[in-house]
Amino acid sequence: MSWGISPSVMRLVWRSVTALWILLLSTQADEEVLMNTKTETSDLKWTTYPRPSGSEEASGLWEEVSGLDEENNSVRTYQICQSDGLASHWLRSKLIARRGASQVYVELRFTMIECSSRSTHHRSCKETFNLYYYQSDTDDATPTHPAWMENPYIKVDTVAADYLLRKGGEKKFNVKTLRLGPLTKRGFYLAFQAQGACMALLSVRVFFKKCPSLTRSLSVFPETIPRSLVQEAVGECVRNAALHGPKARPPKMFCAEDGQWVDQPSSSCTCSPGYEAGSGELECRACPAGHFKLSPGAGPCSPCPESSHTGEMGAAACVCRPGYHRASTDTLDMPCTRPPSPPHSLFPQINDTSVTLEWSEPVDSGGRSDLSYSVECRVCATTSCLPCGDSVSYRPTQRGLTGRSVSVWGLRPHTTYTFTVTAVNGVSLLSVQGPASESINITTGQHVPVLVSGIRQSTATESSLTLHWPIPTHTHYNILQYQLRYCEKQERGVEEHSCRYKESVSNHVVLSDLRRATQYEVQVRARTQSGYSIFSQAKSFRTLPDEDVSSSPLLVTGILIAVGMILLIAVVCLAIYCIRKQNRLKDPELSDKNGQYLMGQGVKVYIDPFTYEDPNEAVREFAKEIDVSCVKIEEVIGAGEFGEVCRGRLRVPGKKENYVAIKTLKGGYTDKQRRDFLSEASIMGQFHHPNIIHLEGIITASCPVMIITEFMENGALDSFLRLNDGQFTPIQLVGMLRGIASGMKYLSEMSYVHRDLAARNILVNSNLVCKVSDFGLSRFLQENSSDPTYTSSLGGKIPIRWTAPEAIAFRKFTSASDVWSYGIVMWEVMSFGERPYWDMSNQDVINAIEQDYRLPPPPECPSHLHQLMLDCWQKERTARPRFANIVSALDKLIRNPASLKITAHDGAGPSHPLLDQRSGLSSCSSVAEWLRAIKMERYEESFIQAGYTSIQLLTHINAEDLLRLGVTLAGHQKKILSSIQALRIQNKSPNNILY
Repeated sequence: MSWGISPSVMRLVWRSVTALWILLLSTQADEEVLMNTKTETSDLKWTTYPRPSGSEEASGLWEEVSGLDEENNSVRTYQICQSDGLASHWLRSKLIARRGASQVYVELRFTMIECSSRSTHHRSCKETFNLYYYQSDTDDATPTHPAWMENPYIKVDTVAADYLLRKGGEKKFNVKTLRLGPLTKRGFYLAFQAQGACMALLSVRVFFKKCPSLTRSLSVFPETIPRSLVQEAVGECVRNAALHGPKARPPKMFCAEDGQWVDQPSSSCTCSPGYEAGSGELECRACPAGHFKLSPGAGPCSPCPESSHTGEMGAAACVCRPGYHRASTDTLDMPCTRPPSPPHSLFPQINDTSVTLEWSEPVDSGGRSDLSYSVECRVCATTSCLPCGDSVSYRPTQRGLTGRSVSVWGLRPHTTYTFTVTAVNGVSLLSVQGPASESINITTGQHVPVLVSGIRQSTATESSLTLHWPIPTHTHYNILQYQLRYCEKQERGVEEHSCRYKESVSNHVVLSDLRRATQYEVQVRARTQSGYSIFSQAKSFRTLPDEDVSSSPLLVTGILIAVGMILLIAVVCLAIYCIRKQNRLKDPELSDKNGQYLMGQGVKVYIDPFTYEDPNEAVREFAKEIDVSCVKIEEVIGAGEFGEVCRGRLRVPGKKENYVAIKTLKGGYTDKQRRDFLSEASIMGQFHHPNIIHLEGIITASCPVMIITEFMENGALDSFLRLNDGQFTPIQLVGMLRGIASGMKYLSEMSYVHRDLAARNILVNSNLVCKVSDFGLSRFLQENSSDPTYTSSLGGKIPIRWTAPEAIAFRKFTSASDVWSYGIVMWEVMSFGERPYWDMSNQDVINAIEQDYRLPPPPECPSHLHQLMLDCWQKERTARPRFANIVSALDKLIRNPASLKITAHDGAGPSHPLLDQRSGLSSCSSVAEWLRAIKMERYEESFIQAGYTSIQLLTHINAEDLLRLGVTLAGHQKKILSSIQALRIQNKSPNNILY
């Protein structure tokens, strides 16, 4: 039966299924058995306690007997049926070598009789037993050592039966698997304690799990025994693969405690040149014949480029076929090419002693685009031809011609010349045959005028030369024109590209546009009806250098007058400034109560777009319209209130292309939504400051409507700080804060209130420059009252954690409320993006602020910065600093870095509920809850396994202990140690006092 599937497709499906099956098999955990009583053929001879005396019967003690397992095979078992439940009966195995395992598993098969079915039933009858273990480096156990008690033995668990034997009931055995560890010594003993049970221990199997050898992602990992919860395994690249990249590291993978490989390997292995990945990245196979792979990497093999081949497998490059070549600048993945054919249809135009040659391009360019031409001139006598020499000039040049014509000047009259035009490309020199060329013989016209000689200089300036020469006599024709060739003479001589030509009908000429203090070589020749004569012998002339200022009294006088006028203007401006400043100090209406001056006439003031009768007019006035063809959207990076936020490129004619952020207005919008969306653009368009997000323009003439701003590579400040927790120094953080304060100072001076200043609304670029953004909540600051405020509309959303108390209570927003919000931003920055007031509800935050609670200093926060935060959080808004004061204070800290080393310690003063909230102490009763409170729950299992099972034990942890627990990130260490410090403080200070 045919399904219509081609054989190639069937082979591909079979390979994929095979690779998947191999992968599934390779991930199964391996087990290595350390002990199995079912395989023992002789007596186990384990140690029991108490041991029976010589005359005492073994009744009620552990007894080794023979029995049959479920497959009727003979096995050795231990059984006990205590008649007196008051005694504790022990059974201990022989020493079991752990063979490098740190965690082992014990599989127990046993039966147990129900207490109600026993004839000697008493209250102490139990249906459980205990499992212990004891570690030792030597087989030193004796009937009396170690002591038969829980310490030195370590208890594993109390084992209860799932199935109990009863009279007339079904006979089922129990299977329990328990885990032991961590094991550190060479071996260990197992011990079983019965305290009133009637049971039979049918078999004991001790084993550990290990990860099998694995091949994945072109890496081979060896069989690995997990030494801890997760064991790192270092692999190596498969055959014909190698590490690739400047920072490549050996492949790594993690082996879990249960013998399973965890996640995908971190591997930098790639197939070597000439090999490609195959069988689901399990091997690197050679490229087939006719294919190649130039560099290491994940790409497949490619067919050989045109005019190249390879006859062997595993080729890193293909060789050119005979007659084809690659230039030195060609890469090995480019096609092979050959030299061009010769140019053809060479056509001369003779003008007495000058010739213009034209030709057609070669029929075959050789497959290249770097075609050029060169011209060779030879003068032929009766027997031989010699090069024309320097007396002949070429326009535009002799070699490297990209056009198909050239003019040759300065030929001798009535002389036979041979001109050869050669076509060359990048591989012409590699050809055995050499470049292809086409030649032609021509004979020049009759005798031309005699040489012009005797060039003299009339005058010279910094940029010109005036030259003249005598008119030649005894000429056969009238002189129609003179031609001069003048060349700038460099230290290494005269270069052809620096030569220029000038024609004149008289025997004098002015050469202009020359360089000062430069020597020029000048030649002249005459043109008659029979053509040009040859150039005269070159003569040198030099332009003048700059004139000395001291040698020109008029220039000195002019300079002195100019300097005097400048000084006079400066004095007048200074006097006007002083008079105006004095008037302002005397006029109370121009001064506010804190000594800061309102902006005078001529200073730009923010204009609220909502004051316009037509809001679209504000958009047209403050935002530039951009043609939609200049914007290219590349990817969506987020979502805003009105639509998506994208990253793209902006290419405005005449300017460099740059990345931009694009806010789009989703379809189906109302007129109000469109006005609200564009109002942010009409607000941003009024601001021009390095710490305020820059508006590039808007697009309203097409759909969707867009707002285009500069692109900030690192995104929002809060998420950026959380991503780089502990990675910045205090001076770097202060630099960020200074930029934010500078931007807010600019806004406040423009009488603008932001209302939503928070780290989430600060954007960071690649140079760590912070810029204020998101002007959706802010409004114009009215100046027509003694108490300038903004009253929001009822029901307006307010960010409680960042808002000043008077703004929360009375909806009164001022620049002083922005200062309060700035203090919260300072706390966010110094805590690397921690949420202000942590998990407290908004109502709790409001109540705490009303009771004069303030946020404590973040870990390692400089004291000066926390004091500045407290100044920003003054209850009376008139007592808060202005943004100009904040910028000045931060500048002083930056100029004095030593002041940032004085940190604010939580334990320096009494504690208060917010400190307890931050440390997670007020409601945490366990280590797990404490770790979740400080968002470090990833380390929960490590803490528990290390024995930290109570809050009291945590106070003894130090930095070295954290490293042993696997806490290696510096930011996580700081956060945990800070919280532990708070734990110690709470233990020392039983009373909570207001901060």
